[in-house]
Amino acid sequence: MGAGVSSWNLAREVSSLGQLGVVSGTALDSILVRKLWDGDAGGHARRAMAAFPSQEIVRAALDRYLRVDGSPAGATPAGPGDDGDAEGEAGEAKGARRYKLAPMLRQKLNPERQGLIVLANFVEVFLAKEGHDGVVGINYLEKIQFPTLPSLYGAMLANVDVIIIGAGIPIEIPGALDLLSRHLEAKIALDVLGAREEKFELTFDPKAIGFGQGEPDLRRPKFLPIVSAATLAKALLRKSPGGIDGFIIEGPIAGGHNAPPRGQLQLNERGEPIYGERDVVDLEQMKAFGLPFWLAGAYGSRERMAEAIAAGAHGVQVGTAFAFCEESGLAPALRTQFLANLAQGKGDVYTDPVASPTGFPFKVAALDGSLSEEAAYEERPRLCDLGYLRRAYVRPDGRLDYRCPSEPVDDYLKKGGKLEDTVGRKCLCNALVTNIGMGQIRPDGYEELPMLTSGDDIACIKSFITPDHLSYHARDVVKALLPAV
Repeated sequence: MGAGVSSWNLAREVSSLGQLGVVSGTALDSILVRKLWDGDAGGHARRAMAAFPSQEIVRAALDRYLRVDGSPAGATPAGPGDDGDAEGEAGEAKGARRYKLAPMLRQKLNPERQGLIVLANFVEVFLAKEGHDGVVGINYLEKIQFPTLPSLYGAMLANVDVIIIGAGIPIEIPGALDLLSRHLEAKIALDVLGAREEKFELTFDPKAIGFGQGEPDLRRPKFLPIVSAATLAKALLRKSPGGIDGFIIEGPIAGGHNAPPRGQLQLNERGEPIYGERDVVDLEQMKAFGLPFWLAGAYGSRERMAEAIAAGAHGVQVGTAFAFCEESGLAPALRTQFLANLAQGKGDVYTDPVASPTGFPFKVAALDGSLSEEAAYEERPRLCDLGYLRRAYVRPDGRLDYRCPSEPVDDYLKKGGKLEDTVGRKCLCNALVTNIGMGQIRPDGYEELPMLTSGDDIACIKSFITPDHLSYHARDVVKALLPAV
């Protein structure tokens, strides 16, 4: 769904209904910073921070990022029964204020930066698990490597039940979970452009931020990688024996990032990647692995869910229908605009082969005033100041540096990038946090624009809305799929 859309509020609601509620783990440190900068309306973040095991890390974050001028930050922290809607309203009412930025992510992070990542992931999972005994997961992108290890540790400190990782091949994650559960240093390989024989790693040692001194082991969460082929699932099982508890099988019509088509890239008349028989997952082979799997991509109806179960799936993953419900983190005005278009039969989703700096196809929902419009994209000054999708590369002198195809073209070329890689690239980092009402305002007055993502199956939403009633809840989606709930 994008950063912050699958919020703690949405995950908590789904979990309380007996299903697996999943929060997005993307950019949680920046989202926490912006919540605090907006005053932490309702006190939800600070309530979770009060339960964090290291109050030294909490004080550092509050001292650096919390603003209370003109905002309700001094209000009594809300309880687990509150719906959290004040957060979205506060984000939209922030006015012409520029957000303070956390330092950009890189291979080596100092203890304060690691602590912020750990804290942010703890806060999101803590709030999602608060007030019920349901199961909560968190979803990460393998392509966003720099914060992965401290993010996992923060979620585990909050007793997360399930880790889900897609957009890559997360072979080393099961071993990292084993080590982090015992508060031990964990390492994963860093994918570095231009690296030859030299190997680069990302490391995280809980002791570096004050954890792991005589503390009991953490519960190791279950691990469900997202795959788009049975061959990938087989490779993960072979290289991570005993560390994988099931699979999410995601098809190319799911929202967000899609796996590229197999074979030579071909585009349809709209310029979208063409998927064929090679991209259809062999479910018989998946069943032979003996692990549960869930199907994702246009399974947001009772009929499609029944098909999935009949095919041997344990269940389905639903994103699009939940993304536009009242409990999601989307800014209310954006949600209403999209649903109004849909109710009038004007909704459209385009699989953009170049929008994402990752090189993966990315689903973009058409919406006036967003980066889905070519003119709006052309008018945006290129800038990279969040940097989650930056890639490490080796400079001629052997040192690591970082670049992103969506940064200013001249900067990218000076770092050895190719001009053709910059064409059509959009700044997903800024657009996705703008989707949740936390867009940056530049010194020159430019305001970051949103860019919504959605699965192709937007028709699944139509049963929940009418032109006169553009609102529905997470429980409506769950009941539509499982009427016994």
